[in-house]
Amino acid sequence: MSRRNYKALKVVFLGGVGEIGKNMTAIEYGDNILIVDCGCMFATYDTPGVDLITPDFSYIDENVDKIKGVVLTHGHEDHIGGMPYLIKDRLEQVKIYGSDLTLALVRNKFKEHGINSPKFVPVKGGETRSIGCFEVEFVTVTHSISGAYAIAVRTPVGVIFFTGDFKVDYTPIDGEIIDLPRLAQIGDEGVKLMLGESTNIEREGYTMSERKVGATIERIVESNRDSRIIIATFASNVNRIQQIINICQKYGRKVAFNGRSMKNISAIAVKLGIMSADDGTIVDIEDIRRYAPSELCIITTGSQGEPMSALTRMATGDDKVTIGSKDLIVISSSPIPGNEKLIYTVINNLYRRGARVMYGSLAELHVSGHACKEELKLMLRLIRPQFFIPVHGEYRHLKQHEELAMRLGIPKERIAIPEIGSVFELKQRSLVRRDNVSAGNVYVDGLYDVDSIVLQDRQQLSQEGMIIVLVTMGLESKSLLAAPEVIARGILIGEDFLDPIKDLVSEAVAKIHYKGAGDRGKLKAAVRRQVIKYVAAKLRQKPMVLPIITEVDNA
Repeated sequence: MSRRNYKALKVVFLGGVGEIGKNMTAIEYGDNILIVDCGCMFATYDTPGVDLITPDFSYIDENVDKIKGVVLTHGHEDHIGGMPYLIKDRLEQVKIYGSDLTLALVRNKFKEHGINSPKFVPVKGGETRSIGCFEVEFVTVTHSISGAYAIAVRTPVGVIFFTGDFKVDYTPIDGEIIDLPRLAQIGDEGVKLMLGESTNIEREGYTMSERKVGATIERIVESNRDSRIIIATFASNVNRIQQIINICQKYGRKVAFNGRSMKNISAIAVKLGIMSADDGTIVDIEDIRRYAPSELCIITTGSQGEPMSALTRMATGDDKVTIGSKDLIVISSSPIPGNEKLIYTVINNLYRRGARVMYGSLAELHVSGHACKEELKLMLRLIRPQFFIPVHGEYRHLKQHEELAMRLGIPKERIAIPEIGSVFELKQRSLVRRDNVSAGNVYVDGLYDVDSIVLQDRQQLSQEGMIIVLVTMGLESKSLLAAPEVIARGILIGEDFLDPIKDLVSEAVAKIHYKGAGDRGKLKAAVRRQVIKYVAAKLRQKPMVLPIITEVDNA
């Protein structure tokens, strides 16, 4: 390519940096944009009433005609959970590339959202696809879900390598071993820029094999033959579920799935041949009463204490599965940061129902799907990128990954720490930060997006309470027809606290000289101002104040 026709390539970060979740990156060259992953995050205590959080797609909307394809590294929610919101009414004709399992999970999401037209392109490890001006190679890696890939994107500027989520497991359950020889070849061919996942940068050594968990679960099943065993794990971890099925078959137990996502993903995995069981091993959750506790194992969702999950419903007595003293609950996961309180609440409730509970702090019940420090070193050594950007982690993770890369010989000036909305321009000999694009969070509540103002209102309601002021004005008299009514909710107050507010509101109304609807906003503002001032002085709180003006024809 001559310098006359040369264009710089842009790397745009729309999610997954400075945070855990909603991973989304785009690379742009001329009129070609390739999207890599589109995930989501789930609500926390800071986002009351929100179902999930997706990336802001403003950059996509501004460049929709340039989008040539969407490439998915694997099927976890933080990489595919935002796909229905990205595609619907925007990119329904764009091709989507991924493994069979990843695309099956996305297809299931699209069905729920009424999206029927996307073009799915299944790919295998080792295959390459032309997408616009890009050549995209899919490289098999090991993760906590089958069908995970690293991505090597050949561009006019050079190779951009996405590690995706990975770990080095030489004995994976599905036999799909990370393709280290091909990774080394890609490194030998030359990589301009590497984007490396950083989730487990703080953990020394190597990630244990998934088979370690299987060995632990087998010991538990073998030594608790009289108990009904209920195992909570991630529905997407089909390799772990397969291990549990194999163990149950060995010890003569039936297996039932509980929880919507557990049933759906298991059915998809069986259909794709990723998961299997002997005839008669899998039974419907509705039929579990036919079996003695010693004959049954239930695999369920809810390992993170999600409020509407099957395990949470069991713990509160709201599920078809009734928990009792014959039950041993095994929580086969580690808490995602921020979920600890939810999980321990569920564990406490399970104990209250007489069950025994085994969880991470008591036994080796979970191994991560993410590379620890030594594996991250290995990846950097194999790929040997000219430039490096750490991704998929909070800021501290990205900084520590930067420090690791520097210790391995990558100069600091060739490493960049991104944030949401960051744009980097990659040229033959440089990586330059450019102006940010519009990016951030979109809060999804049911079928609708929730803007930041609504979210702030919800937070204020949950933390400070609310005061409603009812003011009745006469259309003819232009004055109060009755004393204001004041209703307080979520505020600890005495019986005589509200009476002064009524007097303050009456005074505010008198000063406005109310003449009709044109003064309604002015009156509400005056009432709100007086009430906020009074409550702040008395209680040092700032509740939401909601004035309601009612006009009555008093002729």
